[in-house]
Amino acid sequence: MGNIIYSVTVKVDPDIEEDWVKWMKEIHIPDVMATGYFLERRWSKVIGEKDEGTSYNIQYLCETMKKLHNYQVQCAPTLQKEHNDRYEGKFVAFRTLLETIDLG
Repeated sequence: MGNIIYSVTVKVDPDIEEDWVKWMKEIHIPDVMATGYFLERRWSKVIGEKDEGTSYNIQYLCETMKKLHNYQVQCAPTLQKEHNDRYEGKFVAFRTLLETIDLG
């Protein structure tokens, strides 16, 4: 079994984008990584969108589903609440779980 990628895509309103990017870089992503559940992270901007707002994707690499589950139970509710309290009504987020495949 490969590693697990916890992928979070967030579409942010233009009026908060600058503040959101700064807060994600300086506070939120470091806080997620400080939980110790993830091996690495990657942050991307979604290109080619035509709708209003910009989407970003953050991928966190986790060693096992058990560790990801522990993160989701022990840490995610507080971290997601902080995000929601700060930007409520100004973003849409969805999460996807992926399993890496060794190409041998």
